[in-house]
Amino acid sequence: MRIVRDFLYVEPEDREASVAIGNFDGVHLGHQSVIDLARQRARELACPLGVITFEPHPRSYFAPNAPAFRLMSAAARANRLEKLNVDLLYELNFNAALSSLSAHEFAREVIVKGFGLKHVVVGADFYFGKGRSGNSALLVEMGAEMGFGVTVAPLISGLQGEFSSTNIRQALGDGKPEIAAQMLGHWHRIDGNVIGGDQRGRDLGYPTANLALGGLHLPKFGVYAVLVDVLEGPHSGHYLGAASIGLRPTFGGETPNLEVFIFDFSGDIYETPISVALVAFQRPELKFDTLKELITQIDADCVLSREILANIEA
Repeated sequence: MRIVRDFLYVEPEDREASVAIGNFDGVHLGHQSVIDLARQRARELACPLGVITFEPHPRSYFAPNAPAFRLMSAAARANRLEKLNVDLLYELNFNAALSSLSAHEFAREVIVKGFGLKHVVVGADFYFGKGRSGNSALLVEMGAEMGFGVTVAPLISGLQGEFSSTNIRQALGDGKPEIAAQMLGHWHRIDGNVIGGDQRGRDLGYPTANLALGGLHLPKFGVYAVLVDVLEGPHSGHYLGAASIGLRPTFGGETPNLEVFIFDFSGDIYETPISVALVAFQRPELKFDTLKELITQIDADCVLSREILANIEA
């Protein structure tokens, strides 16, 4: 998958695609349905399949001090889209220039002149242009006027309601990763490079790999059964584990992070990229009066995690 970040300077091979447009935070089943429609048109038109998205997320651009809300980083989103066999990721820099384009200017300058797109697929709730002045119906009209095809994908839902990033955040905040997974079509994952910790886990007999959570929506604090993928290096592979997300109240932590104990693992993976999938919430964060009590609870947590994960597929 090639990544294109500028619509003003585009290589010939990166033009004339069939694309899905949206923020695609989480790349949930609703997003995947939009991408699948773009894939179908790409096959019919014998052209590449692309996705147009924006970085930073427009919500972050307009409200940089608002609470973190993203389900995944830009890198994690790109990895997920690549797994969906997307050929071209147009990850546009959402800045003052792009945000000031009217709906008509976006269609003309980005879709037509910039990328020369053959076909565009958007969700029924799609808005674009300065002040969200354009919608899917207007895009259909512009496509007919400017010479590109447009498909409007219907919103889809399941037993848990509409497949939306908002509902997924709610499920994760409620400590229900299995509900989030039903809407995502995959386990919710937290990706990042392993960072240095305070080594307390090693002293307790449970060395952990630590991930920062800055910029991401925070799941319910507590202990989870998890799947862990070490993405690079000599220890790359798929593992099972137990993870704690939160502030580490026993030790007076102040910054939320994720600590994962990887079962049956030995090796140095500092600064290595890993991906941690939340499978099941086991218990909330607790403060322990003694280290002995903490270790006893960790022992029990790991036993339960192994039981939960025994019949789980990645």
